[in-house]
Amino acid sequence: MSPLRVHIPFPCPLSVSMSTLRVPFPCPCPLSVSPLRVPAGAARSHLPAGGAALQFRARPAGARRRRGAVQGRGAGGAGRSCPERGAPSADTGPGNADTGPGSADTGPGPTMNSIKSVPARVLSRRGGHSLEAEREQFDKSQAISISKAINTQEAPVKEKHARRIILGTHHEKGAFTFWSYAIGLPLPSSAILSWKFCHVLHKVLRDGHPNVLQDCQRYRSNIRETGDLWHPEFPPGLEVSDEVLEKTAGTDVNNIFQLTVEMFDYLDCELKLSESVFRQLNTSMAVSQMSAVQCRLAPLIQVIQDCSHLYHYSVKLMFKLHSCLPADTLQGHRDRFHEQFRSLKNFFKKASDMLYFKRLIQIPRLPESPPNFLRASALAEHVKPVVVIPEEAPEDEEPENLIEISTTSTTEPQVTSDLFEQTFGPPNGVWDDRDAQIESLKKELETLRAEMEKIKLEAQRYITQLKAQVNSLEGEVEEQRKQKQKALVDNEQLRDELERLQRVKQDSDRSQRLCAEAEKKANATEIRYTKLKEKHSELINTHAELLRKNADTAKQLTVTQQSQEEVARVKEQLAFQVEQVKREAEMKLEDQSLQMEQLRQELDARRDELEQAQRSLSQAKQAGVELSAQVDALHAEKEVLRRSVSEKECELLSTRGLVEEKELQLSQEADKATREIRELQGRLLEKSNQEQSLQQKLLEDQFGVLQETVREAQEMLHDAMAKLDDPLHLRCTSSPDYLLSRAQAALESTDALEKGHAQYVASMADAAGLVGALALFAHLTADTIVNGSATSHLAPTDHADRLTETCRECGQRGLEYLEKLKDRQRLSSAQLGDVRGALQGVLQLAQELRPKSLDIKQEELGDMVEKEMASTSEAIEDAVRRIEEMMSQARNESSGVKLEVNERILNSCTDLMKAIRLLVTTSTNLQKEIVESGRGAATTQEFYAKNSRWTEGLISASKAVGWGATQLVESADRVVLHTGKYEELIVCSHEIAASTAQLVAASKVKAEKSSRNLARLQECSRNVNEMAANVVASTKSGQEQIEEKDTMDFSGMSLIKLKKEEMETQVKVLELEKRLEGERVRLGELRKQHYVLAGGCEDAPEDGEARPAPAPRRGILKKPPIAQKPGLGQP
Repeated sequence: MSPLRVHIPFPCPLSVSMSTLRVPFPCPCPLSVSPLRVPAGAARSHLPAGGAALQFRARPAGARRRRGAVQGRGAGGAGRSCPERGAPSADTGPGNADTGPGSADTGPGPTMNSIKSVPARVLSRRGGHSLEAEREQFDKSQAISISKAINTQEAPVKEKHARRIILGTHHEKGAFTFWSYAIGLPLPSSAILSWKFCHVLHKVLRDGHPNVLQDCQRYRSNIRETGDLWHPEFPPGLEVSDEVLEKTAGTDVNNIFQLTVEMFDYLDCELKLSESVFRQLNTSMAVSQMSAVQCRLAPLIQVIQDCSHLYHYSVKLMFKLHSCLPADTLQGHRDRFHEQFRSLKNFFKKASDMLYFKRLIQIPRLPESPPNFLRASALAEHVKPVVVIPEEAPEDEEPENLIEISTTSTTEPQVTSDLFEQTFGPPNGVWDDRDAQIESLKKELETLRAEMEKIKLEAQRYITQLKAQVNSLEGEVEEQRKQKQKALVDNEQLRDELERLQRVKQDSDRSQRLCAEAEKKANATEIRYTKLKEKHSELINTHAELLRKNADTAKQLTVTQQSQEEVARVKEQLAFQVEQVKREAEMKLEDQSLQMEQLRQELDARRDELEQAQRSLSQAKQAGVELSAQVDALHAEKEVLRRSVSEKECELLSTRGLVEEKELQLSQEADKATREIRELQGRLLEKSNQEQSLQQKLLEDQFGVLQETVREAQEMLHDAMAKLDDPLHLRCTSSPDYLLSRAQAALESTDALEKGHAQYVASMADAAGLVGALALFAHLTADTIVNGSATSHLAPTDHADRLTETCRECGQRGLEYLEKLKDRQRLSSAQLGDVRGALQGVLQLAQELRPKSLDIKQEELGDMVEKEMASTSEAIEDAVRRIEEMMSQARNESSGVKLEVNERILNSCTDLMKAIRLLVTTSTNLQKEIVESGRGAATTQEFYAKNSRWTEGLISASKAVGWGATQLVESADRVVLHTGKYEELIVCSHEIAASTAQLVAASKVKAEKSSRNLARLQECSRNVNEMAANVVASTKSGQEQIEEKDTMDFSGMSLIKLKKEEMETQVKVLELEKRLEGERVRLGELRKQHYVLAGGCEDAPEDGEARPAPAPRRGILKKPPIAQKPGLGQP
């Protein structure tokens, strides 16, 4: 079987070759042909020789149809017969092209430019025979369905038309009729027509008859890109069971890695198609009901189906990769998966919101967050997304019966029964001993098969039980982790409650201080009120005295008119002073004491003035009349003063009421505050008691958490120590370098554990530090024990025994230390000295097992990289020069076919060397870019020393490339001189492709995704792969031209002799298969030993040449199917 995978990037301008005219599709292409399986003969026989266009022969009117009329020939062999009746012939050989009036080729005959023009071979059929009429009816129905499904109307393809086309492929067991009409569609004239054609072809490839792909191979030149990577286990619908996925992935981590990358690439293509469709649309709910929008959305149904399967397979493969490789190595895979997860979730969300998809397909819901691949138990939480397509309501138009069960059931047994007669002739009717022996062997074979199936079922059941146990244990561990987390949360809640109680206590103290301040303010207000009352009494007495003095003044107003002016002046002064007192009393009540003092002074001044006036009146009695007028004025002023005093009294009364009200309010607030203080004191006492109980409970909980952590750590150590004696662990291996890193990390964790232990002994209310350090210590110690056991499997016997015993002692000392932590009495006396000693012993043994060749000085790594890259370039230049010399020598010494073969091989080798040289140059530029962007202030040598593992990978890859180039030149030299084998060139080409892939992978580790040099490096890698494939193809072609094949002559051989020759040939086949199986086992052992020595021999040249790093490829160990004798039960 020949592998083939047709892959279309999205969107792509699909190119179609119809007859001799090539036209492009101006639309994005929804076609994504899944990996399928195609017979090698069929893939070659349906293609025209030399890339000629496909030609169709139209049957003239009235010609009689015969069975097996469809034949396809290549340039050098017979074609494949089609078992269908009435199928038109499609000859691709150079001598079978018709140019008459009935031909559909480039001759003058009619050309099918539209689906409306039915081919002449269909219209010219006779209707006399029932099969002819049935065939005409079938062709007519197919033409109608195709014309209705693929047209220029901007509307989605109806499912009933697509279903009829698919049923037609099952009816005729192929897609010849579909292509006979589809090849005449005017695809270049309309983008909508091209889009709907790709949609229908995608559905036919997914759900059509298995022979559809074989019939489509002859038209594969119509599709632009053809790949060579594929997986025959995946059907067109991409739906396989988990067992098939596990079998396809295998146990080789390289195969799993490559299969995961191909899944990601496939999913990227599907997501790009969906994004290109949504980018052109307005995704509102109303727009999705328009026929033009539905035309673009209809192909996304198949995209949703494919994406659900690809997402499930990607999750499975990622978990499988994380179980085989470290997490840091797969960081790029995780980032790419997370990006695809977000895009796929967005795509499913947009599609779910559209009414068009809601009635046609049930879209699954993805989880809110991507799976956590770092946790193995997360695989059990993964739910496979299932796409459900609801059943359609019955259509008004009943589909025609395109499949006749009676014809199919009667035709197939007849073909089966005639197979043996066609091969060996009619039976002679004699039943001999050989037939009986054959029958007995068949029965034994069936019995052995049944027993083998039974053994497989039991093994599968045992594996399922073990997986269930593992899942249950992981569930228990997860439950314990949840309990621990819950205890930590409760601890935090208790701390928050304690802080809240402390804040309440502070608030109560603040309330007491406020009450004390309120009492002080009340006392100050009462004192102030008393002072105001005294001032008011003084003001009343002063006013009465003033009245009495005015009366005396009135009695004495018998003075003369000469003192009138002086009295007027006194009057004005008194009026001014009274107004000033009034304003001051209204504006500043708190300054009344000062105002009263001023008033008293003013009254004393008035008294003095009145006395002086009396003396003046006694001297001037002549001015009595005028003084009487002044007395009237004084009376008026007296009334004004009386009114002002009344107003002041009212203000004082209102102020007194406000003060009394404020005093009442303050007294009530004081009583309330006193009651609240008493309540708070009671609650505070209760909270203090509760806090003490919580503190005690916290200590118990912390100790309980510590005990749970200790038990979990003991289980981890017990599990690790159990693997020391586990026979299933014998196949696990590890390197001394990794063991050294694990043991060093475990030894460093003991310091943190000792610090956490001291903190817990000092304060047992906080066990967080000890719990975290204890979990890390248990994990690293168990990892050290497991890796120590794995390292001992590849170590010498003496070192292996010492390392195993040291790991067992390390586990025992760790368990003793953990046992002390479980006892309160011995907890403070637990020491880590014995554990440190055991870990140091593991470190010393790992250092002894470390290959000596790895002790390279770190400062020499940078120079080694430059030297190796320079030596690789020199080796490639020398290889190109030697190939040119061989080319000139071959032209001088050979001629004819040998010269042609040698030139073709050497030209392909020269192209390969040039591609490798360009790859090495691009890789060197990328490394310089990586060093410049990542070294910062450090030097180049310091950067290489810091990333020593990456640097060693670069050195190994460059050595492998140089070695492969040298070997290829030597193999080509031997082939040209006829002293070597062609297979050597093929193997060298494969090794060069693997070595360049290793160099690209080593350079890609630290390169940025957006780097132009990285893109150029990947392009150069693909070019190297193509050139290597050209070398293999030219080598095989030259081998076929030079080697002569004997023609088998069966003339004159009887049936018995043929049977004897057949059995002898089967014996030879079995012997060769046994030898082949032995060689495969030897190859596997060699590769295994190469993997073991790769770490220690990367820097040590062997026989003067650097050995390449191992790069196993798929297909090398794949066993071809055994040739079996045709029987009655075989088609």
